[in-house]
Amino acid sequence: MRAHTKLFIAAGLLVGLVLALLLSPLASSAPDGLEKVAAEERFDGTVRDHDLAGSPLADYGVRGVDNGRLSTGLAGVIGVLLTFGAGIALFAGSRALRARAHSPSGGRAAGQPS
Repeated sequence: MRAHTKLFIAAGLLVGLVLALLLSPLASSAPDGLEKVAAEERFDGTVRDHDLAGSPLADYGVRGVDNGRLSTGLAGVIGVLLTFGAGIALFAGSRALRARAHSPSGGRAAGQPS
């Protein structure tokens, strides 16, 4: 990977982390559109918790962190890191598949017949 590509990726990750940490806590706590419509149509009383409601990052926060702003910011940072990691893994896998497809053996192990 070229040096300027690595620098671009690192800068993008840094910007994402800073935005997640500093701007996530500023997000509105007002109900989103779906919650608002449910309240207007009076079926919000039928709401049940989903299967992941007790997960460590449920409700845009980190369980065990009492400071709401810090909890939300940390949840944003964790989300950025997980998304970045998944993207890197997908691109690395894609690159490996492409390299194998363009190798002289065409992706076959050495010694295997064509």
